[in-house]
Amino acid sequence: MTMKYRFKRETKDVLSTLAGLSMLFPDQSEELKLLLEVESLTVIAEKTVYGRSRPQENYYRKWCRDFGEWAGLTPDEMHEEILRIAFGTEEVETKFGVKTRPAKRSGEVKREEYSLLIDHLTITAAKMGFAVPPPNTGGF
Repeated sequence: MTMKYRFKRETKDVLSTLAGLSMLFPDQSEELKLLLEVESLTVIAEKTVYGRSRPQENYYRKWCRDFGEWAGLTPDEMHEEILRIAFGTEEVETKFGVKTRPAKRSGEVKREEYSLLIDHLTITAAKMGFAVPPPNTGGF
């Protein structure tokens, strides 16, 4: 959801809006002062979508690499397998014939979906007899 509101200079909304924004963001008050002479001001508020966190990625990469080594796969091969398990596959026609690829790449997913990827790594490893310790979720 996105909210967009235009404040017009003639109604003095620009001044009161800039004053409020300066209080909310004191570090940017000098930059906000540069907007005092504008005709109108548009403020957009939207939900921030967070990608995966660095601790999530570090945890996943470490255990994906270790599990892959145990299973006889390279880190990239293991990552591809977990992507396929977590997100399914799609078939793509190429000059080399039909190729099966993961339906999603890890770089395209939000934090919650990245957690799903970690869950599938843990479950798949456990089913095969490889123990992935639970993450320290404080940083996730």
